[in-house]
Amino acid sequence: MQEDIIIQISNRLKEVRTQKNVTLQELADRVGVTKGLISQIENSRTIPSLPVLMNIIRELKLDLNGFFDAIAFRDAKHGIVLGDPIADESGKLKFEVLETEDGQNWRQLASAAMPEALQGEGAFAASNSSLVILRDPGDRNLWFATGGKVARVFHSPDRGQNWQVFDTPILHSEDSTGIFSIAFRDALHGVIAGGDYKKPKKDGPNLAFTEDGGKTWKIASITPQAYFSAVAYDQRVNQAAAQQKAAEQASEANGKKIRVKPIAPERLFIVGEDFIFDFELPNNPHRIGGSKKQGYGFNAVSAYPKGGGLVVGGKGTIAFIP
Repeated sequence: MQEDIIIQISNRLKEVRTQKNVTLQELADRVGVTKGLISQIENSRTIPSLPVLMNIIRELKLDLNGFFDAIAFRDAKHGIVLGDPIADESGKLKFEVLETEDGQNWRQLASAAMPEALQGEGAFAASNSSLVILRDPGDRNLWFATGGKVARVFHSPDRGQNWQVFDTPILHSEDSTGIFSIAFRDALHGVIAGGDYKKPKKDGPNLAFTEDGGKTWKIASITPQAYFSAVAYDQRVNQAAAQQKAAEQASEANGKKIRVKPIAPERLFIVGEDFIFDFELPNNPHRIGGSKKQGYGFNAVSAYPKGGGLVVGGKGTIAFIP
């Protein structure tokens, strides 16, 4: 464990120094040590004393207040991490987004294009689903959702080079409110879920859908809407619907028409405090939950690649939905 922490610190120091275009010699001169010592620290060959480490942190203007809220991987090597807002060099609060292309080394995506975070805005970490990327290797979209004083969706179409941010109708204004989870089934169709975790039974605008990549959001028609902590698309159902649509389009292009029963393009798993919605649009959701005596509670959901979902909660609660 100690070695892992040392390696993380070393990699982070080297990453930030390189991003800021500071040479080993320049940093050594500022800190008052040798170039060789800085190189040894960055390559995990020595552990710096606390005064030296603090001087390096000060000279590189590293922020120690960051907190990571979510992590998402497209495959075994390519992933994104989302962190709470920290002040950039100009003093503006910006969400921190890091990227890896080898599963080990991380670099911070340029913050200059990131819209400024508003006062009292943050991302919820409990379900690890406030951040989403698509599994298609050619897709460069990236979304994350926020809560607190506002409930917004940030979107980058080019893996963090440019950003836009959009307001949503999800319940917000208090520290315990906002968007807790976001999911997309393709580049246009997505869902956000949230509410007030301190008032989990309270009805409100807690579930919304988009059909334009997150620019606009429409509240779901189901009522009542309780607090939802997590949401995920069933991957098998969505893939099957996409394949059917592609086959129909190819057939029509050849002057033919396939007559088959259409596959519903959306199946969602929506997690409430003590229940799960198995939701196949346009049908009403099927509610899954134990008895009050059992005291089941749920927090997060992950979709299996071959279909179905795994839902987890407190006190070792695990539920599988085929």
